[in-house]
Amino acid sequence: QLQLVESGGGSVQPGGPLRLSCAASGDTLKYYTVAWFRQVSGQEREGVASISGDGDDTFYGDSMKGRVTISRDNVNDVAYLQIYSLKPEDTAVYYCAADLANLVSLRPMQYKYWGQGTQVTVSS
Repeated sequence: QLQLVESGGGSVQPGGPLRLSCAASGDTLKYYTVAWFRQVSGQEREGVASISGDGDDTFYGDSMKGRVTISRDNVNDVAYLQIYSLKPEDTAVYYCAADLANLVSLRPMQYKYWGQGTQVTVSS
């Protein structure tokens, strides 16, 4: 069974960059569509970006479009979310998710496997 572990979160100053990683184990990540979501306590989970298994197709949510890049390394079974120009409102827990469905989307219900999340805090 696929397992996902996020890393790279932390405290960052506004305007700074951050790269989040999602390491997979238990199966080969190249078979899975991967997505990143974020969630602020008390709010719904919000889709940030998704990428197809081969990396050829990507889809970005409106909230962070233009400030994030999703990518993947199928040799090492890792997916990434590069965030630029962080804002205080980007403070959230960021989750990676994966599913065998060959469809890039940001619908949480599509994704069967989830990581535990990594906290990103943006403040000066």
